[in-house]
Amino acid sequence: MKSIKNIIFDLGGVFIGIDYKKTEQAFINLGVSNFNELYTQHNASSLFKDLETGKITAETFYNLFRQEANIILTDQQIESAWNAMLGDFITGNVGWLKQIRKRYSIYLFSNTNIIHYNSFQSRYKMQTGRNSFDDHFLAAYYSHDLGLRKPEIASFKAILHQQHLVADETLFIDDTPGNIEGARLAGLETLLLVHPENLPEIFQEATI
Repeated sequence: MKSIKNIIFDLGGVFIGIDYKKTEQAFINLGVSNFNELYTQHNASSLFKDLETGKITAETFYNLFRQEANIILTDQQIESAWNAMLGDFITGNVGWLKQIRKRYSIYLFSNTNIIHYNSFQSRYKMQTGRNSFDDHFLAAYYSHDLGLRKPEIASFKAILHQQHLVADETLFIDDTPGNIEGARLAGLETLLLVHPENLPEIFQEATI
């Protein structure tokens, strides 16, 4: 890690538990049988990509989702099912940030959306009593604000440019292989977190 000065972390599966099956099952329970054709960890339809890059509002998303799923649901039903994948924050990994930020400049980059953002920030406040998870980082980037999502090379280059970071001095940590590949192609060093690996332990063992 001697050449690394900066670390960009993923959020889901790294600092907060994610279970995509819970959202799929929640939608199945509501009568949406084809949800996994619309969204998975590794692929998303244009509707979900537009939500994750801030091209549409939550309200527009709810309306378009009802059209694509061809089903009558309330906004609250869609919101609850969509947020079902979000678990608790992983306290060991979150607590470790206090230590690691003494040695590196740390950042966050997550593919997310305004619906999930509001939900996990509220969960973080309830779980910890603190106002925002973003406070752990020098800057937190979310795809719906950035207008770009992983694994697009442009998304990584945008962060490097905005923060004046050197690519080969920057490590990107994520639990999705496709996102790791995008970061690698953008010139970053990478570390794939494979569950149930412990983040502090796997970081300690890594050689970059």
